[in-house]
Amino acid sequence: MNKYNINDIGGIIAKEDDRYKVCDNSELKNLVLSSTDLHPNKSTSGHKHPGQEEIYFFVKGSGQMEINERKFDVAEGDTVLIKDGDFHRVHAGNKGCYFVCVFDGKRSH
Repeated sequence: MNKYNINDIGGIIAKEDDRYKVCDNSELKNLVLSSTDLHPNKSTSGHKHPGQEEIYFFVKGSGQMEINERKFDVAEGDTVLIKDGDFHRVHAGNKGCYFVCVFDGKRSH
């Protein structure tokens, strides 16, 4: 058993640029625990992946979540379920946002 703090999920840096820092913890066989620190007024690239579901847990900050053609506000404490094959993107607000997600399989984006 390994225990992590929601603000530091361990793992390695999977992506980092002027928009965000993404860390992946791949210790489990079937699930990946990932965190994204999205800088103020920046957006993730947006993607979809057939055969893979995700759960997003918004820990700090606020912004908007985009799933397919729908946009809605997200803030600290919100949880969003992303169905298999749905396009999704996060847009950070003025203070940025930090979220943790769990997905099955390996990173394909």
